[in-house]
Amino acid sequence: MTARAVVTGVGVVAPSGVGADAHWATVVAGTRRTGPITLFDPASYPTRIAGEVADFDPAGYVDARQRVQTDRWTHLGFAATRLALADAGLPEQAPDPYGWAVTLASSSGGNLFGQRELQRLWGGPTRTVGAYQSIAWFYAASVGQLSIHHQFKGPSGVLVAEAAGGLDSLAHAVRTVRRGTPVVIAGATECPLSPYALACQLRSGLLSDVADPELAYRPFDVAASGYVPAEGGAVFVVEELGHALARGARIYGEVTGWAATHDAAPTDPHAGPDPTHYARALRLALARAGVRPHDVDMVWPDALGVPAHDRAEAAALRAVFGDRTPPVTTQKPLTGRAHQGGSALDAATALLAFRHDLLPASAGPEQPAEGCELGFLRAPRRPRSRIALVGARGFDGFNSALVLRGAAPPPPTCWGN
Repeated sequence: MTARAVVTGVGVVAPSGVGADAHWATVVAGTRRTGPITLFDPASYPTRIAGEVADFDPAGYVDARQRVQTDRWTHLGFAATRLALADAGLPEQAPDPYGWAVTLASSSGGNLFGQRELQRLWGGPTRTVGAYQSIAWFYAASVGQLSIHHQFKGPSGVLVAEAAGGLDSLAHAVRTVRRGTPVVIAGATECPLSPYALACQLRSGLLSDVADPELAYRPFDVAASGYVPAEGGAVFVVEELGHALARGARIYGEVTGWAATHDAAPTDPHAGPDPTHYARALRLALARAGVRPHDVDMVWPDALGVPAHDRAEAAALRAVFGDRTPPVTTQKPLTGRAHQGGSALDAATALLAFRHDLLPASAGPEQPAEGCELGFLRAPRRPRSRIALVGARGFDGFNSALVLRGAAPPPPTCWGN
């Protein structure tokens, strides 16, 4: 029989909060956590709003030696991993190193570390960079550091597919479980907030330049003006079902289907992508999960916030589901778009929704734009089938989709007299 992969731990470090409980509270309250960039002075940039992890202290999760060797992006990954392991009831050090693996996604690496060292090279009196410049910026740095620290010696790797990578990492984790590794750490974090990183994003022309955090990021809305960048993301413990049951683990849900496609041709970013291959990824994920479209409880879309891209995504959803799409929800306006960390965060929100037996209302749009009239969930409701479809589109043509089946919620507590 094919091994089944379930999620037993969720670690969130995002603008919505540190820890799954803090994130869920933000989602339920619908509180926006975007605001002025504080990690550097953005005064000379047209985009000055972002989603930052407020009051994050890496000293609580990363030792002094590792802090000087790594970037904030990796610090966020350390924190999310430690939270996920604790949530799963697993130790910090792998008792069976070759039975544990780590596969995370990354899109841009250690931006703040690289910026600081290059500024020292070209502007400092020593004209040098630190010894760790060669590895701290590298997109595989977080996977390498986590593997060393936690003794994850199973088949590990890093996936690069921009925002789609957060879902691809979970799909890869399932494959790794099916090949015989019982515990895999998956997910993604991001920190695209440095002067150089913001300049690179601005080059696309897809960022919002609206100064009001309440109005800057409005996917599918008539007032959509682009996306707001964000840091953070989510990390998961993905575990073989028998292994999880043998140790009495709490199970959030199961990854039952996934797919990745590519647009295969360059696209004018302002004209919007062709929805064909994104729709194909959604269909393939559902088919591999053995799920009929009308059985889907909730859809978490990519929700870029760029009008042409939003219309293309809506067209893809209608191509899969017809004119009556399942309820659609997005919480990205609350946090900003954290690239690959954002799709991982959507998967975490879906699993937490099933855990709490509550599908959260969408954070917008207030008025759907023409062509974006989807079934946005306006008020929370209880799940019906406990099946979620999460979609993500990465720049340069990456498309990914993931089907999650939530476990039954815990029974209500009964108190005797």
